[in-house]
Amino acid sequence: MIPAEEFKSAFRLHPSGVALITANVGGTQVALTASSVSAVSAEPPLVMFSISVLSSSADVLKRADAVIIHLLTAGTLELAMLGAARGVDRFEDETRWSRLPTGEPVFAEAGVWLRARIIHRIDAGGSTVFVAEAVDASVSDRSLDDDGLVYRNRAWHRIGVHSVAESPQLAG
Repeated sequence: MIPAEEFKSAFRLHPSGVALITANVGGTQVALTASSVSAVSAEPPLVMFSISVLSSSADVLKRADAVIIHLLTAGTLELAMLGAARGVDRFEDETRWSRLPTGEPVFAEAGVWLRARIIHRIDAGGSTVFVAEAVDASVSDRSLDDDGLVYRNRAWHRIGVHSVAESPQLAG
């Protein structure tokens, strides 16, 4: 087995998309930034993410029936930073978010979000892996024009036309 620091160093160099995950359980709401969100299946529409058991949001997420997964762009970097900040009230500015009829907080400035019903929680080392079924979505056209946002080597990065390494050639 490799040492934890070597493992973390390797994955720091692997870019990941950035998401803000929100939930509400019994009036307690949480928001956290995650770079572990992945699509699992299109039919049925399944997504997964993991969080550290040490996260201040872990207890609420372990009890949540559903979450909102905001898929962030470079234009919503401020949301990523909000979810990653320690010791702040992420819901203080009530003009930035609203509550869905189902109770989960949603930040409208994120042009893409999925409401996902949690179907599996898997303890995995020092983390919990969540598998959820997407049951609702909002995709704004404004997200199409914004650069992507990735996290790599402890920094946020903008990806877009300027960062395309090679144009894909489609076989006919």
